[in-house]
Amino acid sequence: MASELKLRCTNNKKRINLPFGATLHDAYRLSGLELPYPPVCARVNNKVEGMNYRFYNNKDVEFLTLQSDTGMRTYSRTLFFILAKAVEDLFPGSQLIIGAPVSRGYYCDLRIGRPIEAEDVHRIKRRMEEIIQADMPIRYIQCPIEEAIELFQQHGMTSKVQLLESQDNLYTNYYQLGDTIDYFYGCLLTRTSQISLFDLIHFYDGLLLRIPKESDPTQLEEMVEQTKMLDVIREHHRWQDILGVRTVGELNAAILAGHATDLINVSEALQEKKLSNIADEIASRQARLVLIAGPSSSGKTTTAKRLATLLMACGLRPHTLSTDDYFVNRVDTPKDENGEYDFECIEAVDTAFFNQQMNALLRGEEVELPRYDFPTGERVFEGRRLRIGAEDVIILEGNHALNPILTRQIPDHQKFRIYVSALTTVQLDDHNHIPTVDIRLLRRIIRDYKYRGFTALETIKRCPSVKAGEEKWIFPFQEQADATFNSALLYELGVFRTQVLPILEQVPERVPEYAEAKRLRKFLHYFRPVPGDQVPPTSLLREFAGGSSFKY
Repeated sequence: MASELKLRCTNNKKRINLPFGATLHDAYRLSGLELPYPPVCARVNNKVEGMNYRFYNNKDVEFLTLQSDTGMRTYSRTLFFILAKAVEDLFPGSQLIIGAPVSRGYYCDLRIGRPIEAEDVHRIKRRMEEIIQADMPIRYIQCPIEEAIELFQQHGMTSKVQLLESQDNLYTNYYQLGDTIDYFYGCLLTRTSQISLFDLIHFYDGLLLRIPKESDPTQLEEMVEQTKMLDVIREHHRWQDILGVRTVGELNAAILAGHATDLINVSEALQEKKLSNIADEIASRQARLVLIAGPSSSGKTTTAKRLATLLMACGLRPHTLSTDDYFVNRVDTPKDENGEYDFECIEAVDTAFFNQQMNALLRGEEVELPRYDFPTGERVFEGRRLRIGAEDVIILEGNHALNPILTRQIPDHQKFRIYVSALTTVQLDDHNHIPTVDIRLLRRIIRDYKYRGFTALETIKRCPSVKAGEEKWIFPFQEQADATFNSALLYELGVFRTQVLPILEQVPERVPEYAEAKRLRKFLHYFRPVPGDQVPPTSLLREFAGGSSFKY
């Protein structure tokens, strides 16, 4: 057995001689790297590992800092653990639920038998600071899964017991911080003192855990007002109470008990009721232009089609349009800093022509609608004419539909704005939320593979540019919506599991995107399969999984 190993460091393209059994911490010290911030984890042969990972073979290594999605997830999970320990120390027997991102932090529900007060939050924050200053080790422990289940049962951690009991693995792992144990989906930092910046504030009836900016980890993320987003999260929690399913463990138990069809039917009915209420509000306001926007793979198209049906039930005549048909000709499309056409920016849309046509329609005039021909990159007219009357409604869906620039010449009283996204769904357990971006990414991987001829590798590779476009052109306007529609369904990842796993397995290990594909595969294995043939043909999931009764 070799006493010395050789690593290839992809950060600086150098080789590192390393003693057998050394850790990633050791490798970084020997690498000669001078990163702007200390590494918090690394890709080892394109698999994400914590800094306590030990080497017993030659490997490739890429060190990751907080200035990466993976690094920030590692940092945030560690903060979750420290928060959980602080709560356990101060409020034994309480329940902490770390929920979805909101206002650029994480909304946490703390149940201590009475309303949370500001002093409670101050005490928890002080205890977190004490834990960080104590430089406590965070231990990673592997064991047979039945041992972990028994340990979590002893600590009264029901959601983790339910999650692990629904898995088929022989072994699992957990983390230990002092006398506090927890299970996390992904790696953590190795010592509490590596947490350099955070904040915890009293937020409505719960807590908001604030984290550093990925672009500048020396600063906290700037808070933004997202009361409408929080309302959707609370509404979804009420739905979960109706279904009796809040975590993946509970979801899996329901599926194994033969209740998958009930989950599908009730989930679809709740979503239909929400859309029906939106349709009623549009009709009561006598809005003429319905604007639907949302990030990639949020289900805007199916939402628009289902809403059109419901508006017809209200006695209205809907006409569905897309902002894509109002693109400027490709030769006039702005270019980004790399010299590539920037189809994401608002300037890629002919807003003047759009406003001209919409105002003409609202005045009762007839217009000839354009179609953007993507192969030629030019606007074409094919004789499709439209005139609207008092009972007609235009439904416009597209990335920029909520951007005030798009409809700046149209009176506000004639507009009704809807923000659509897969905002929240079940949690893995009380301390592991499911990132909504993961749901949309899995939707996009299936859709791109089935209908656009793209591999999972190509879809994952485009993620940074898609995310940048959403951050700039979609998310800033979500709170301006008159209604927010959560397109996520409690059961959808059980349906997608069977379809997307074979697609993800095609991503080769030699590419950096393998780490993300592997993470998603591990994530999907938490879910029990749900039969896709029981999903209604009008379901939003059919936009991605196929078999929809709508035409796209």
